[in-house]
This record gives sequence, structure tokens and C-alpha cells, in this order.
Amino acid sequence: MSNMFQEIIAFIISTTGWVLVSSTLPTDYWQVSSNDGDVITTATYWANLWKVCVTDSTGVSSCKDFPSMLALNGIIQACRGLMITAVFLGFFGSIFALVGLKCTKIGGTDKNKARITCFAEIFVCNSISSCSIYAHRITSEFFDPTFIDKKYELGAALFIGWAGSILCILGGSMLCAATHSHISPYPRGHAKSVNPRPTADCSNSSRTQHFDKNIYV
Repeated sequence: MSNMFQEIIAFIISTTGWVLVSSTLPTDYWQVSSNDGDVITTATYWANLWKVCVTDSTGVSSCKDFPSMLALNGIIQACRGLMITAVFLGFFGSIFALVGLKCTKIGGTDKNKARITCFAEIFVCNSISSCSIYAHRITSEFFDPTFIDKKYELGAALFIGWAGSILCILGGSMLCAATHSHISPYPRGHAKSVNPRPTADCSNSSRTQHFDKNIYV
């Protein structure tokens, strides 16, 4: 029962992480920059994987969508592809993880369920690279003294993506460990006997040897 409870908790954690990663894809504020006045912020510049915007002090935003995919920066293209792949693979990974749970009636034997669960973990834990690549681009431009364009800082969407990725990795690891912890090395109904009885041939041989010793007495 404890292993089943651990599997359910791990599944909830990994699914929550996938939801956070999925919400990161359309979220604003992947990168943020601001122009400060004497007292208040006069304008806030921010961007995500789809557009770049500016918000003035009154809260009015003006946005410009990125051009066609072929005209995009290579890093933006890579981050888009990785995030979309992470969302789709995470969805299928959640389905496989649900099949691999011991409380479900599908998936076959315990050994097959364990393989499905480990396969699901690979699907779920693949979203951290996109946020890291995007963050590396921001920090490289920020600390580059030769970069003369507007410099941005890390936005809230990156931290949400990292948090979701960590939850996916943690939940997947717990799920895989809980699945393998109670699998017997022997098939069901074929447990190895502690004190196996001798076979019939060995028994007859020992009786014959015992009879041969006593035949001369």
C-alpha cells in the first residue's frame, strides 16, 4: 500500500510539473526590461517566444509579433521547438505513467508496468533545456560590454518553466523508484524455495548407497 501511495504522489507531482511547463509556452515575460523615471517606471519592455511588447505607465501595451519562422533568431526557433516538443511528449508521458501505476488494471504484468513507467519518465523530463538556453542568451547579452542593443533580464516565465521541469524530474524519479522497489526477481507463483527437496534420482541414489554399506554387515 505504501508503494502504491508513493506512486500516486509521484504521478501528481510529475503531472503538476507538466502543467506548469505547458503554461510557460504562451506566458508573457520571458525577458523583461524597463525605463525608469524619477519616481515611477515610465515603460516596461518584455518579450516571449511569440512577440515583443512595451507597456507604459498607464498599463497600455503595444505589441509586435515576430516575423516568419525563417526570419527568426535561431535561439528563438530552438526554444519554440523544444517547448512544443516538451508539451507533447509530457502529455504522452503522463498517459504512460498512468498506465504504469499499480492501481490501474491495464499495462500487463508488474515488469511491463515498470518498463512503461521508466519510458514515461524519459518523456516527461525534457523541458528544462529550452528555458536554460533562453536564459543563457539573456545573461550573455546582459554581461557583454560590446552589446549595444537593449538589455533584458530574466522573466517570470523562465522560473515557472524551471519549477515545472524540476517537479517533472522529481516526480518521474520517485515514480520509477517506487515501481522497481517491490518487483520480485522471480515470477508470480514461481518463488524460489529456501530449502528445496532433493529430486527422486538423488533420493534413490542415497538409498542405494545406504543399502550397499549395510549389505556386508
